[in-house]
Amino acid sequence: MQSLTLTRPDDWHLHLRDGAAMADVLPHTARQFARAIVMPNLKPPVATTAQAMAYRERILAALPAGLAFEPLMTLYLTDNTSADEIRAAKASGIVHGVKLYPAGATTNSDSGVTDLRHCAAALAAMQAVDLPLLIHGEATDAAIDVFDREAVFVERTLIPLRRDFPGLRVVFEHITTREAADYVREAAGRIGATITAHHLLYNRNSLFVTTEGRTGARPHYYCLPILKRETHRRALIAAATSGNPRFFLGTDSAPHPRGEKENACGCAGCFTAANALELYAQAFEDAGALDELEGFASFYGADFYGLPRNAQQVTLERRAWRVPEQFKFGEASVVPLAAGEELRWKLA
Repeated sequence: MQSLTLTRPDDWHLHLRDGAAMADVLPHTARQFARAIVMPNLKPPVATTAQAMAYRERILAALPAGLAFEPLMTLYLTDNTSADEIRAAKASGIVHGVKLYPAGATTNSDSGVTDLRHCAAALAAMQAVDLPLLIHGEATDAAIDVFDREAVFVERTLIPLRRDFPGLRVVFEHITTREAADYVREAAGRIGATITAHHLLYNRNSLFVTTEGRTGARPHYYCLPILKRETHRRALIAAATSGNPRFFLGTDSAPHPRGEKENACGCAGCFTAANALELYAQAFEDAGALDELEGFASFYGADFYGLPRNAQQVTLERRAWRVPEQFKFGEASVVPLAAGEELRWKLA
């Protein structure tokens, strides 16, 4: 196969940042994806419908001429999010989900939820108006091993949450473990999951590299949830390529300035927007499942969110090329995942 044509896909989990940095990374997404669920973890967070509307206008103003792209906005769930705010978000027509960040779980999560009991009214309103809850699923107790945080979250938080709100539509975002994949596959009710390209392609060994007798850490492969063992990567591959409509594409592309990644306390996040489709195509081809890529990338997410499938198409060509070492990111630069590595597929 020398080319692969797909219905134009969507990205169901994306960090765009704001200002000049956002203007630099937005075109990478817009040339590939028709729509994207835009994360609300700015500083300050996008916690109200009015803030979501304003952020959407800034995104559209930064979109280069000739690119068609629709940002799908989200609200940042806090301990104080009201039922009235949820109803206003649904009525706006531009807010498509509410994001749960357990406080301290990841980048800019310090305003996140400290206890889901504080959110009962908001969750009940979300269930009533059918506004999805988008979950960063990690337990944040410092006593829990970082590699176990997702599995513990399923048992301690996700299962009780869905028992209390059985009609709530839930997206378990960027799943990384066999336990999460099994839960999403087998659970009753309306639940879906996004899977990133980096969790399909890499295991935790990729956090380290040995070349020319030197061993070191690779900060641009550090993300949260963190890369896991090979057994978990294989479980994610099986889920993504299974044709099960509960699993769909979400890049979790999370750009940070190079200096904030390459320091003593580097930020978590992999910037994949610049070569996302090429990375996914490589992962699916490695699994012998290129015929399943279109459903995963282009159909299942739209169906889960109740949005129409896109009518346009994109084409990938089999052509060896090297990922650039960096891209402009406001006044700094951002290093893409797989910088300097050779990929087999290129977006035409």
